[in-house]
Amino acid sequence: MYCDYYGFREKPFNITPDPGFIFLSAHHNEAFAHLLYGIDHHVGFIALTGEVGAGKTTVIRTLLGQLPPEQYRSALIFNPCLSSLGLMQSINREYGLPTEHTDTADLLNDLNRFLLEENAAGRTVVLVVDEAQNLGVAVLEQVRLISNLETEQDKLIQIVLVGQPELRDLLSRPELRQLGQRIGVSYHLRPMNLADTREYITHRLDVAARNDAPLFTPGAVQQIYHFSGGLPRLINLACDRALLLAYTRDRIPITPAMARTAIADLRLTAGPRIANRSLVAAGVVFLLLLAAAGWYFFNQRPPGAAGKPLRVAASSPPPAPALPPLTVTAIARALATTTEKESALAAFNIIAPLWALPPAAWGSSRPELPELLARERGLDTLRFTGNLGALLRLDAPAILELLLPGVTGRRYLVLTGDHDGRYTVAPPLAGRTTLSGAELERIWSGRASLPWKNHLGISPGVKPGARGESVKRLQELLKGAGLYRGSSTGIYDQPTLDAVRSFQSSRGFEPDGTVGRQTLLLLYRTGGRFPNPTLSHDVGGGP
Repeated sequence: MYCDYYGFREKPFNITPDPGFIFLSAHHNEAFAHLLYGIDHHVGFIALTGEVGAGKTTVIRTLLGQLPPEQYRSALIFNPCLSSLGLMQSINREYGLPTEHTDTADLLNDLNRFLLEENAAGRTVVLVVDEAQNLGVAVLEQVRLISNLETEQDKLIQIVLVGQPELRDLLSRPELRQLGQRIGVSYHLRPMNLADTREYITHRLDVAARNDAPLFTPGAVQQIYHFSGGLPRLINLACDRALLLAYTRDRIPITPAMARTAIADLRLTAGPRIANRSLVAAGVVFLLLLAAAGWYFFNQRPPGAAGKPLRVAASSPPPAPALPPLTVTAIARALATTTEKESALAAFNIIAPLWALPPAAWGSSRPELPELLARERGLDTLRFTGNLGALLRLDAPAILELLLPGVTGRRYLVLTGDHDGRYTVAPPLAGRTTLSGAELERIWSGRASLPWKNHLGISPGVKPGARGESVKRLQELLKGAGLYRGSSTGIYDQPTLDAVRSFQSSRGFEPDGTVGRQTLLLLYRTGGRFPNPTLSHDVGGGP
C-alpha cells in the first residue's frame, strides 16, 4: 500500500522471517556463534531458546541457508506436534528416505544407513526441530534415541532444539534428565537493547531501498523500543503500523506522538498477540457493529418513515453470493481428502506446461516430492526458505509447501502469478484462484520449490578459482546478460568474480561469488536468450 509513497522495493517490516533482511544484534551473533560451534564440533545436541518474536526462526533459517550443501545435509522440522512415528516419518521424508514403514525401528534403521553414508562422504547431517517446547515426553525420548546413532569416534547427527523458554523447563524434568544431560551447547536469545533496535530499524529501511532522510525520529524509535521490549516481531508490527499511519496523514518523519498513536491502535486491533485484550477488543467490535446497525437503520429510511417497515424496490438485484471465509481449517479439511502423492503430482502437472513439459502420469512408485518429478524431466530445483517478499524477488512460479493443522504429510499449492498484490494460485482453494498476501502467508510454511532449467548445464556451486567447461559457459551467460566483456577462458578469474558479485548485489542477496542455483536461475532470465516462466508473464526472458 505505502511502498511507492516511501520509495520501497518491498515492505521493510514483514513479520515472517526473511534472510534478505537478516540483522544480527550482539545477542543474535552470539546465538549464531553457539550454533556454528556446536554443529562444527559435533557436540550432538544444541538448544536455542528465546521469547516469542525474539528472532530464533530467522537465525535458524539464515544458518541453514549458509551451510554449504556439499558439506552439510540439513533438515528443518517446523510442525513438531507429532507422535514418535510421525516425527520419524517427517525426518526421513526431509532427507529423502522412505516413509512407508509404520514401525519406528524400521525408520530408524533407514536413517542410520543414511547417516553412515553421509559420514563416509565427509558430510555433516544437521536436524533442526523448531517449536520444540510443543513436543511430548515420548517424542523427545525418540529424539534422544536418534542421537544414539553414532560411530566409535563421532556423533552421526547434530540435533538443534529450538523453542520458547518453556523448552528449558521441559528439558529439566526428571523423566528427561538423560536428554537434558546431553545438551552440549545451550543459548538463550535475549531481546535487543535500544541501540540495537535503532540499528535494526535503520537496517531494514536500507534493505528496502530507503537510505535518505530518516523516517523515524529518535523519540519515535524510543517509543517503539519501550513497546516492543526489543523483540524483533513487535518492532516490525509497530514500525509497519507507524508507516501506515504516516502514509494516511501524508506526514514524515514519524514523531513520538505518531508512534504512540500507532502503538495504541496496534494494541487495540492485534488482540492477544500483543496483550490480553480480548474482552476489550470484543466490546469495541460489538459497539462498532451496533453503531453501524443504528446508522443503517436511521439513514436508509426516507424522511418521516420512522417506525414504518423498510421496503426494498422490486427492481433491486439480489446480492451476489459471497464466498465462504478463507480459513485455515476449511483449507485443511478440503486438502485432507487428497494424499501427499496426489497433491505432489497435481502441483507438478500445474508447473509442467509452463516449461513446455508433458504432465506426469500416476504410478504406484511415483516419488512423493514434486522436485523429484521435476528432476526426472530434466529440471533442476531451487529449495527456498523465507518469506513471501523474498520469494517474489525470484519472480518464478513456485510450488509452495503448506502448513495445515491436522493434515498428515505435505500438501502443495502452486504460485503462478503476481498482479498488484493478488497472487494467482492453483489448484483453487475454497473456490478462489487468487489470494492476498495475508491469506497466503497464513497457510504457507515458508518453504517452496522453484523448478528451473539449467539450459547450459553449468554445475551449481562454481566458485572463484574453478576451471573448466562450466566456467566457460558461465562466462558466456554473463556476456549475454551484459555483465562480462572478457574472453570465455574457462578460468574463474577476478573479472568473472566481479561480474558475478555485481549481479548478486543488484538482486539483493549475499555477493559471495559462488554461482549457486539461485544465481543461475536469475542469470538465465536476465540473459534474455532462454524462455523462462515468470510470475508476471507465462514465458519471458526476464524483467
